[in-house]
Amino acid sequence: MKLLIALAMLLAAPVWAEPGLPPEAAVAQALDNHPSVVAARARIGEARAQQRLLAVGPQEVVAQATLQRRDVRGVGVVPEYDLQFTRPIRLPGKAALDRKAGEAGVRAADNRADDARHQAALLLAANWWAWAGAAAEAGTLNGAAAIMADAAAATARRLQLRDASALDLDQARAAEAAVRAAALQATARTAAARAVLAANFPDLPLPASAPALPEPVLPAEGIAALAGLVVARSHEIGASQADLDRAEALKARAARDRIADPSIGLRGFSEQGGNEKGVGLVIAMPLGGRARAAAAEQAGAAASAAAADLAATRSAINAMAAEDAALATGYLAAWEAAARAAEAAAEAAARQREGHRLGGVDLADRLVAERLARDAALDEVRARTAALVAITRLRVDSHSLWGHVEE
Repeated sequence: MKLLIALAMLLAAPVWAEPGLPPEAAVAQALDNHPSVVAARARIGEARAQQRLLAVGPQEVVAQATLQRRDVRGVGVVPEYDLQFTRPIRLPGKAALDRKAGEAGVRAADNRADDARHQAALLLAANWWAWAGAAAEAGTLNGAAAIMADAAAATARRLQLRDASALDLDQARAAEAAVRAAALQATARTAAARAVLAANFPDLPLPASAPALPEPVLPAEGIAALAGLVVARSHEIGASQADLDRAEALKARAARDRIADPSIGLRGFSEQGGNEKGVGLVIAMPLGGRARAAAAEQAGAAASAAAADLAATRSAINAMAAEDAALATGYLAAWEAAARAAEAAAEAAARQREGHRLGGVDLADRLVAERLARDAALDEVRARTAALVAITRLRVDSHSLWGHVEE
């Protein structure tokens, strides 16, 4: 069934909703089914149950009955009974504070569920680009290995024509073997990255091969605007604010609870075999002591800690937004420089390759040029991957990509 659903989603959705990224519908399903997100959603149900519990309160009717036989002088043994029903009554204002605390708890759980989905989205993006980046490195090295294989074959032909030495052939073959070893390592990293991605997100349909790395581009919204949205849409700040609201409500509740709730009830009794009967009103009032004062002090300290936690969370999110913006801008500029360097190195290597073919360039000079071109191409792939990771992270953190949409 899961396979049929995945195939249907792939057919219904565009091949890539975002350049180089999986379809939005497939990502949404994979994120919603991630265990951390499922667990966080379940905690919303727990918070709602806690909200209902706080709304109705722990006050319950207590039934108390006494049945006895009394030996009365001159009368004999007579039956007697006593029946009493009592219930604590919340004083005015306490129920409203309980409801406020319950509502804040639900908001905190809902924000943490959305943040769990956000963290899963960051993990998916990191795993995805790790797979695509490793595959791009493998492709670059395999291409370089093919070039070195041509160089080794050409050197072998020249050796037969006595236009090259055996040392030249050894150097060409050694260079080819080194590049092929590096290509095999990159292929192994590609397989490992795909395995990690599939293990973390088994509901995400993966293509047979990794997509090609697209060229990084600045988001249409702009770096500064997205950095502002990182803070404005932060679920971590929302959860911390809800925690503070709940702590403040519980602090006010504990202050009011220094005056205990009275219990009111009805009592009926029959004594001396029914000769004495009566109905009465029962009122009980606990006398608060140092325990209630300590509870109020504890709630006040918890509210102060929640306020400090909110300030720390805001500071951390502001720092993260600034870091996201700086990395996206800096890595994009670094990729552009790496792309120019790779293009220049490739052109130099092509000239050396042609010169070696015509006999005007030594093999050693060609190998140096090929190595420089290969290193520059790898640097470009790594810089491209880093820029894509940074831009995607900024978009995910700002909830402009793969964000949860409330139904």
